[in-house]
Amino acid sequence: MTPPLHLALTATDGAARAGLLQTAHGPVRTPAFMPVGTQATVKGMTADALRAAGAEIILANAYHLMLRPGAERIAALGGLHRLMDWPGPILTDSGGFQVLSLGALRKITEEGVVFRSHIDGARHNLTPERAVRVQHLLDATITMVLDECTAFPATLPAARLSMERSMRWAARSKSAYEPRPGYGLFGIVQGSLYPDLRLRSAAALTTLGFDGYAIGGLAVGEGQARMLATLDATLPALPPDRPRYLMGVGTPRDLVAAVARGVDLFDCVIPTRAGRTARAFTSAGIFNLRNARFAADPRPLDPACACPACRRHARAYLHHLFKAGEMLGAMLLTWHNLAYYQSLMRGLGAAILAGDLAGHVAALEAAWDEGEPDARPEPHSMGD
Repeated sequence: MTPPLHLALTATDGAARAGLLQTAHGPVRTPAFMPVGTQATVKGMTADALRAAGAEIILANAYHLMLRPGAERIAALGGLHRLMDWPGPILTDSGGFQVLSLGALRKITEEGVVFRSHIDGARHNLTPERAVRVQHLLDATITMVLDECTAFPATLPAARLSMERSMRWAARSKSAYEPRPGYGLFGIVQGSLYPDLRLRSAAALTTLGFDGYAIGGLAVGEGQARMLATLDATLPALPPDRPRYLMGVGTPRDLVAAVARGVDLFDCVIPTRAGRTARAFTSAGIFNLRNARFAADPRPLDPACACPACRRHARAYLHHLFKAGEMLGAMLLTWHNLAYYQSLMRGLGAAILAGDLAGHVAALEAAWDEGEPDARPEPHSMGD
């Protein structure tokens, strides 16, 4: 019999944790980064390529999939795992962030969200119950409650009302959820940048009892310092025996800082989006392959990486692909960035197991600082 979804911690180093998340669709070593497959595909990557890059769990988006091709159709075709040839774990975002991004196309009420599709303008009603049902039809390994992702910046009264509504929606989401062995439902902590609201949210969710806890409403423009301060206030209030997921974050520096504070799971569109726009994350910082300095550079992109872009091609070739507008450039850099993120997380996990996270992080950051980083990638948006 498949055991319940469970995180077994194997080591800690300060607040940082390394463990193994057991699910109905296989184990996930933590800390872990989830590539974003918004539309049931990670752009530019086959399922075999994702596996080769080291991914063990991926994210898909219930909002986008309920609109196209439809949750009921996906269920009739055997579920999301079969549809996209990914038998491993899948976490689905309920759509709260995407609904926030719709702006004038949506209206939030106590019942849920009434919105018009960004695809064809059709009217939809997304309630906590419907969000959970959609994710059940998709056969999501990890289901997220429907929440209201509080806009940034937010006044204290506005953030309080938004958080309290999200907690009521969380209770409704849990009531609608059908537990199954190896599957899980995660609550989402909200409260903007107000520590008291974050603590109230964490307490409400803990009282309800979830299989895991996410921290939402960050990486929306507040900057890294305020994001980390919010994590410092929030993470100690979450149950230590349950997985902790920081939604929509982020850059390698963000991941390193959050892992050190005790986060287990991450997702973000940054590595795939950066790959499509000629930006590569490497052990020496961020490179923009469109830059002329790479035009005749025969070296591998990152000698420390074993992905196809680094093993089989020179920087000059990657530069040429982007200057020529060839799609192979975006495919190779997407693969590289995802492989780099997976390698980064494995290295952090190994350092936690060895009890040397601080030394490992210092070496990482020194190498990045000595390199020639380009501009920071843009934050995530509706999907990737």
